[in-house]
Amino acid sequence: MADTMVAREQLRSVVERIERLEEEKKAIADDIREIYGEAKANGYDTKVLRQVISLRKQDLSERQEQDAVRDLYLHALGMIPDSGDGE
Repeated sequence: MADTMVAREQLRSVVERIERLEEEKKAIADDIREIYGEAKANGYDTKVLRQVISLRKQDLSERQEQDAVRDLYLHALGMIPDSGDGE
């Protein structure tokens, strides 16, 4: 019976901690949304700003690899013209 009470209290503690963190996460998300709103009001393109934020999270080699693959796809789709160097 004592084990059941301990397990119940542990479960309650876990749930309450998760709920508290979810509330904090929502508050932070609201703050971020507000900052993007300020950026938009100041004339910044928020879609591009989100991309910049995402790129800053990556290391250089990861970004370079993604850029190379993206350029390959765009070239294959005819969205990037040939370089004209005869190759």
